[in-house]
Amino acid sequence: MGVAKYLRNEKDGIEDVIYQSGIRVKPSYNQSDLDEIGFDYQDDLGDPGEFPFTRSLHPQGYRSRAWTTRQYTGFGTPEETNKRFKYMISHGQTGLNVAFDLPTQMGLDSDDPRAEGEVGRVGMAVDSLKDFEIAFKDIPFDKIGSGLTINANASVMLAMYQAVAEKFGYPKEVISATPQNDILKEMIGRGAWIFPVEPAVRLVGDTIEYAMKELPRCNPVSVCGYHIRESGATPVQEIACAFEIARTYIDNVAARGISPADFVGRFTFNFNVYGNIWEQIAKFRAARKIWAKMLREDYGITEKKKLFLRGLFGGGGSGLTKEQPENNIIRGAYYALAAALGGAQTTALCSFDEAYTIPTPRAALLSLRTLELLMDEVGLRDTVDPLAGSYFIETLTKQMEAKIREEMGRIQKMGGMTTAVANGTIQQEVAQQAYEFEKSIQNKEAIKVGVNKYTEGEHPEVELHGYNEAWAAKQIDNLKKMRAGRDNERVAQRLKELAKTAETGVNVMPDLVKCCQAYATVGEMTGVFREVFGEWQEPRLF
Repeated sequence: MGVAKYLRNEKDGIEDVIYQSGIRVKPSYNQSDLDEIGFDYQDDLGDPGEFPFTRSLHPQGYRSRAWTTRQYTGFGTPEETNKRFKYMISHGQTGLNVAFDLPTQMGLDSDDPRAEGEVGRVGMAVDSLKDFEIAFKDIPFDKIGSGLTINANASVMLAMYQAVAEKFGYPKEVISATPQNDILKEMIGRGAWIFPVEPAVRLVGDTIEYAMKELPRCNPVSVCGYHIRESGATPVQEIACAFEIARTYIDNVAARGISPADFVGRFTFNFNVYGNIWEQIAKFRAARKIWAKMLREDYGITEKKKLFLRGLFGGGGSGLTKEQPENNIIRGAYYALAAALGGAQTTALCSFDEAYTIPTPRAALLSLRTLELLMDEVGLRDTVDPLAGSYFIETLTKQMEAKIREEMGRIQKMGGMTTAVANGTIQQEVAQQAYEFEKSIQNKEAIKVGVNKYTEGEHPEVELHGYNEAWAAKQIDNLKKMRAGRDNERVAQRLKELAKTAETGVNVMPDLVKCCQAYATVGEMTGVFREVFGEWQEPRLF
């Protein structure tokens, strides 16, 4: 996972290179390699901004517009998170990427016994609309877009985001939000799931349908290959799984009688970038091509902008190490370089201290400055797709495309992604690969600098962003005060209406907005869904 395998001779010369995707790399490439793979300029590359968009979504690439920076931000109470939002925006960040704590992700209120010790630990604690009012105070909703990194109850958070924007005087038509909202990848690679597969996918479909009709600037889903890769998938599997997950969501909404042409242009993606730089660049270039061709060939999409592979390329969390943590600053710079050379629209980097803790302000600012250096000093905005035409990169891109398509076909033969997730097949494969990768680090088949090679030298201490128990106590106290001050009869009525809607299969989003406006809590709204849908029992993998 993440590191190419190198076969070396007794003089440390490289005899063979095999990327994690299974591609063997030759010592050199020339025109004959392109001829051998049947490379065609128009079909495989094309001009920048033209189908199949291998080179770029836009004719002038970063010359016309730099990539958006969205560092992952959020911790403790809404008050603390609001301060960090403003800090990052004041230092040049152009969008928000909101982190939620684990209880919020799992649909638990902060005073739930199961939330003890986790309130505000790995993200912002959110219990009700009151918390969003605090967290987003003075944030210009018409100028700053927000990624909401939450999945199982993303529908609740999107409804709450609309409710808070409207409370602050912004019409829902002007707000831009992108909930991650990819429950199938949670079941494969992360574990923050709540409901069984079918109703969980239905909720994703509800948000897509609702956003299409009511939230014209919102992207209702960000299909997340990132976490699948972090859990053990190869770069090929990362893209293949993400596209087959996207196919599942498209088919769910299309089954409601809605044309894919009306909503696929709002799909976004979140992809990982760490490991071998050339493999990552080829992965992104191949992915743009495959997505455009899939939409055109399988769904009849012809409008140019609706064929764009949009999203965030970044992170690289599994590439970071606790050993020699300052090496992570260097790793992050190369990950950012790979994302930029791969044509990222939006980028966020994991900060160098994230192997230990949520980022400190200093570490988060270093990551932001890394991206800005590439934009304004290093020259990544000079020309579109500067590696285009490279014998090596074009051959590798074509090979990555073939392998991704092969993996997508294999998933389809399993019965599709819903079946493969429900029976645990994909999870088992990814978990086994993670185990094999860890073994390869331990036996030095794969090299990790500072971990199993070049381990000598200093190991500086990292400043920790410590967990504050007082924040949790404050959050719980505020929750109790909010409950005491709201109209509880109104809340009960709104929750009753939500339950009826969930039972009858009608889109739940309008009722969720009403529940949020009445100050129903995350735990109460998610609790309704738990009662109606039940909870998913994860299949035994081994």
